[in-house]
Amino acid sequence: MSEEELIFTTLAELSTRKMAEKENATGLSENKKAAKSGGGIAKRAKEELEEKTGQRVISKANFLRDASMKIIE
Repeated sequence: MSEEELIFTTLAELSTRKMAEKENATGLSENKKAAKSGGGIAKRAKEELEEKTGQRVISKANFLRDASMKIIE
């Protein structure tokens, strides 16, 4: 995952949480609305950046765990 992908994912999560808090969302249907709204905020920001830079934000790179990292079970 690239730095840009991480930033926009974080923006989507933060926006969703803020929208859910603002609307006092409870239950699946209310939180689904907040998620659509929060995701839309990040989508528009991503599209604007891509338009202005002429570069795509989404990459084919994938985070691969370093073999020296320990897995906690």
